[in-house]
Amino acid sequence: MAVAFVSTIKVVPPFAGSPVSSQQATSFLGQTLCSHDNQRGGQHQARITAQLHGYGTNRRLLGKASILGWNRDQLIVRAIERDGGSPAADPALGDFVLVPDGPYCEIGRSIRVPHLSDYLDSLPTFTNPARGREEVNRHFVENTDHVFKQCVVNSSKPRDMTMYLRAGAREEVYFRPNDVRAAIVSCGGLCPGINTVIREITECLCKEYGVTTVFGVPNGYRGFYSGNWMQLDRNTVRGIHKLGGSVLGSSRGGFDTTRIVDAIEVRGINMVFIIGGDGTIKGAQTIQEECVRRKLKISVVSVPKTIDNDIPIIDRSFGFDTAVEEAQRAIDAATVEARAYPNGVGIVKLMGRNSGYIAMNAALSSRDVDVCLIPEENFSLFHETGLYAFVKRRLSEQGHCVLVAAEGAGQELLDNMMGTSGTDKSGNRRLRDIGLFLYNELKQMFNDENIEVNMKYIDPTYMVRAVPANAGDNLYCTMLAHMAVHGAFAGFTGFTVGPVNGFNVYIPLSCVVGVQRKVDTADRLWLRLVSTTGQPKFDRGDVSGIAIQN
Repeated sequence: MAVAFVSTIKVVPPFAGSPVSSQQATSFLGQTLCSHDNQRGGQHQARITAQLHGYGTNRRLLGKASILGWNRDQLIVRAIERDGGSPAADPALGDFVLVPDGPYCEIGRSIRVPHLSDYLDSLPTFTNPARGREEVNRHFVENTDHVFKQCVVNSSKPRDMTMYLRAGAREEVYFRPNDVRAAIVSCGGLCPGINTVIREITECLCKEYGVTTVFGVPNGYRGFYSGNWMQLDRNTVRGIHKLGGSVLGSSRGGFDTTRIVDAIEVRGINMVFIIGGDGTIKGAQTIQEECVRRKLKISVVSVPKTIDNDIPIIDRSFGFDTAVEEAQRAIDAATVEARAYPNGVGIVKLMGRNSGYIAMNAALSSRDVDVCLIPEENFSLFHETGLYAFVKRRLSEQGHCVLVAAEGAGQELLDNMMGTSGTDKSGNRRLRDIGLFLYNELKQMFNDENIEVNMKYIDPTYMVRAVPANAGDNLYCTMLAHMAVHGAFAGFTGFTVGPVNGFNVYIPLSCVVGVQRKVDTADRLWLRLVSTTGQPKFDRGDVSGIAIQN
């Protein structure tokens, strides 16, 4: 006996008890959904499909044929065939009963990506210019292709059935290549791979779609209204992927919605590709909303960039792997220095304002780190179970100690000792130098106890982010850039792009704005690191900076 999801909506189709065609079933589902439009919206579609599984001999055919979607309240809810399951898995979605055979329907929640047709009527479509090429025809993506957010399912536990629209080229596009005027801008801090993204957006526009007008906007958002735009083509971007930094330059601040959209409109731009992190993505959303308000046919696309790997939903951000690789070299140098002298202590400060992914991954891959401090974990410096006591014990055990700290670690401790430090032009909290603080404090405490130590402090912050992307990040940036261009040509707007469970998807900007991904200290990766370093969960009771006298 299988477990089946059965609709709580009591609907008796006119063909009850008889085999029916998929066309009849689809028609009935559509009519019934419309009649319940003001109730639960798209959820009825999945529930009604589940009800249909109990009729006729074509229940399996009906299940597959009825996987359709309607837009309701910015969501598309779908019925997915699935064997197994239990009442505990989806307690809020309906009733579960035992049935003799057949699959049951499980409700998935598909996140709808904004589209130009949402606010512009009667938009014409055109055949994708790449259609007809054998290598492309096999890889067109349909708008009914989705990727599940949660790929690991336990039938006895609740599961997140959120689905994202799969990224890729569509057979029909909403722009003629000759009509496209595209602009590319990079904002915020530097990151390995920016130049690769710039190059590959240009390459995909020009080579794959035949676009002839592509501009590079200099020095971030302010460049839209105060800079001299540069013309980009396949020749001007050749080889830039081997360079660090951004050939377009960058900046923080300078965001002015009206002036930016005015400049875009005056120049006749209809595709804008914005490379940046959380603050930049928020700006992209504001630009897209202004384009909607003015009813402009402009596709606004975000390519997520942050060396800290703190963009939510996607598997990882570009440049992260390169940063970890470079950070490990700094750790190796600190390890060599610490081991070369009696009671050697090597301190390395790495990037990671609010998320400690670089520090965690670099420390874990190095296997030589004794302590890793990240923003997600407060720590005590002076307590008897605090950091100083642990470093002192390590020195007595092995004669050296290597400590890695993310730049955002310990800021609560520093604020309590020195007061808050304000914000920068982008509105980000100004961070004090935790590495230098630890260097001075630990050295002073060892001196107070007449213990000889040899302290070494390495800060590779700008070295880590200014290098060219490695091979893995170059491939990743190429994928992101091409998927961004495909999405723009397909008429989507106000979205970002990235992999979810290894599949590239389009995600509305509203899903990522203001949300930061952080290290889960209950997750296996952090627990694996703690097991490797042997560090305790430093007592968090002392965050005042007051030393405890023995």
